[in-house]
Amino acid sequence: MAATAHIAEPVRKRVDIKRVLVATDFSSTSQRAFAYAVAVAQQYDAELVLVHAIPPEPWETASLGPLPHDLDLNRLEAERAMEQIAEEAHLTRFRHRIERGSVGNALRSVTQHEVADLLVLGTHGRGGLKKLALGSVAEEVLRLASCPVLTVGPKAILPSADSVQFKTVLFATDFGSACAKAFRYALSFAENCKAQLILLHIADPIRTINVGLEPLDLGGYLQNELAGSQAEMREQSARKLWKLIPSDARLAVVPKYMVETGFQAEGILNASATYKADLIVMGANEVRSPRFASHIPWAVTHQVLCEARCPVLTLRN
Repeated sequence: MAATAHIAEPVRKRVDIKRVLVATDFSSTSQRAFAYAVAVAQQYDAELVLVHAIPPEPWETASLGPLPHDLDLNRLEAERAMEQIAEEAHLTRFRHRIERGSVGNALRSVTQHEVADLLVLGTHGRGGLKKLALGSVAEEVLRLASCPVLTVGPKAILPSADSVQFKTVLFATDFGSACAKAFRYALSFAENCKAQLILLHIADPIRTINVGLEPLDLGGYLQNELAGSQAEMREQSARKLWKLIPSDARLAVVPKYMVETGFQAEGILNASATYKADLIVMGANEVRSPRFASHIPWAVTHQVLCEARCPVLTLRN
């Protein structure tokens, strides 16, 4: 039975994913990303475009031009590999694009010429928990892509190539503009996949007030005031989450609402593990320099992408 609608909202614009781009270098990381891309394409009856980048050859830098197609062994080998991937996955709506150059340049070129509704990336974390960087290519694409990006991180679990399902969708929000865009996709996945939708807000912890080396004694009255303020804040946040569900929502399962206090990344990851989320949806706050952003330690988006046990769908503000 569909969940009962809560708040009357204007008719919303529904998410329509018609074309999914997925990058591959034929590695195991790319194979995991491809499996999720296939699952999304099948769920939305979308066209799947497989993108591969071939490193430039020395003669190209000498302005001698590319080889004829029949003599370009790297391209022929890549074409055979991509056709085999499509055949094994039983894809009907499938195209492949092969670009010569770096992966980053290839993806930028393809996204400029293809009207993509979703870009799927497989990536590996580098530098352990201290840096939590995704790598320059994935980071730059993630920050610059004009469409939503589904990132399959290094710890994302893939049950099997034929059994990717989105049964539980976790939507994490700070109520910002990027999260408002991301919610449409969280709701769409939950509706299309008949999944459990979990709406989560993590409030920043209130730090202990210190005077010198000793903690300030707030006293019983102030402690009660602080507890009351926290309770009111949690209630207000819960109401905001509750109001997100539009009147025309077609959810098969009544959504869950969670308001927690703590550090955002840890809270999102803990909730994902507790409810065994198959997909995390969140907004990615935009910064001036994508390259600089990849080196900010403990950034929330980076930590979730690197540590999540499921794919993470991000949208820029």
